[in-house]
Amino acid sequence: MLPTIAALSADLIAGRTTSRALTEAALARIEDPKGEGGRAFIKVYRAQAIAAAEASDALRKAGVAQGPLAGIPISIKNLCDVAGETTLAGSKALDDAPPAKADAPVLQRLRRAGAVIVGSTNMSEFAFSGIGFNPHYGTPGNPADRQRVPGGSSSGAAVSVADGMAVAALGTDTGGSVRIPAALCGITGFKPTARRVPIDGVVPLSTSLDSIGPLAASVACCAIVDAVFANEPVDVPAPARLDALSVAVPKHFVLDDMDATVSKAFDRALKALSAKGVRIVEIDLPMLEELPAINAKGGFAASEAYAWHRELIARRGNVYDPLIAPRIQRGSQMTAADYIELLAKRADLQRRVAAITGNFDAVVMPTCPIVAPPLSEIATPEGFTAKNMLVLRNCTVGNFLDRCGTSIPCHEAGELPVGFMVMGERMSDRRTLAISRAVEQVLR
Repeated sequence: MLPTIAALSADLIAGRTTSRALTEAALARIEDPKGEGGRAFIKVYRAQAIAAAEASDALRKAGVAQGPLAGIPISIKNLCDVAGETTLAGSKALDDAPPAKADAPVLQRLRRAGAVIVGSTNMSEFAFSGIGFNPHYGTPGNPADRQRVPGGSSSGAAVSVADGMAVAALGTDTGGSVRIPAALCGITGFKPTARRVPIDGVVPLSTSLDSIGPLAASVACCAIVDAVFANEPVDVPAPARLDALSVAVPKHFVLDDMDATVSKAFDRALKALSAKGVRIVEIDLPMLEELPAINAKGGFAASEAYAWHRELIARRGNVYDPLIAPRIQRGSQMTAADYIELLAKRADLQRRVAAITGNFDAVVMPTCPIVAPPLSEIATPEGFTAKNMLVLRNCTVGNFLDRCGTSIPCHEAGELPVGFMVMGERMSDRRTLAISRAVEQVLR
């Protein structure tokens, strides 16, 4: 089991360990030539991390109160501005950009909470893939099987936590980029309602969909980091009462094309929750089948990414990942009328789905319908596209509906990782975390 923030904080307070010891252990794993650190991280902040850890230890020794992440090693995603550094976003196309003038607000909040930032993690270029493949900086191997993809776009974030190179990680989620790698790597990830956390100072993919969330060892860990991101009081919600919960399982769209491992794990999870008194109700949500047609021209991701990238692609398109650039350029085909229609269809679908799901405490589904694909299966453009669409499919529902959601591991020992997603209503983040904590107790 991975260490939790609460357990490590207790050890620090009791003097059983030091921030320097935790940080050196994390850095040693990053720098291990036999490990994934060289592919999981694009930048490592060794000197700064050691200095921050020593400062945290000194403050603790002096009896000075510190933040909720005091002395805890944390990684940040490579699209997050760090003062004085060029923000690369997993690409080579930005390597001539001027350095950031200030830390992104979410990074400022992490530092203020006492976090020790160990490095900036690898990702799908410009966050535009659920696979986690990166031709520029390498692709981190999945902790469960190094010959499989880690999931993306927050690939290095998930591997950094699962491999003990960080206790928690900052990820972003536009169509599942926190929840997908968490699910495929066997850890926990939380996507907040987007508006709760500022995306300033973070290279955007889709300003309508982008959200910033944590990847960590447990739901409670995610709740702590999420509160820091949102600049809210850190108060981990107690687990909800299982026998008072009513959860919905959509029969349409999200249960299609499940592989045998995911199907078995999801069914087992539902039976375990039912045995604890959770009311499981299958519901009709046929309107979810409309999503592919609604997004047929590229959706918010292509249109809004193209608006940001068009000058950069014109200048440096030759160094983009050839699997990513065409997906961004699809946005050039969308008209203003197409975009306005997309906004209206999103609002309409949100209303129709909420009218049904609002009668339940949460909606549950597999985070991804398949386990992590082998690297060999995404080696061709056709293979990459097919697997990418599948791993993204279920998570994109929550982004389009502007919901919050948690991915919780639900596989057994010896199985490839599978994520169980708990999706709440818009702005029901604390309630969703409370439900997720209760679910986690059963699934773990």
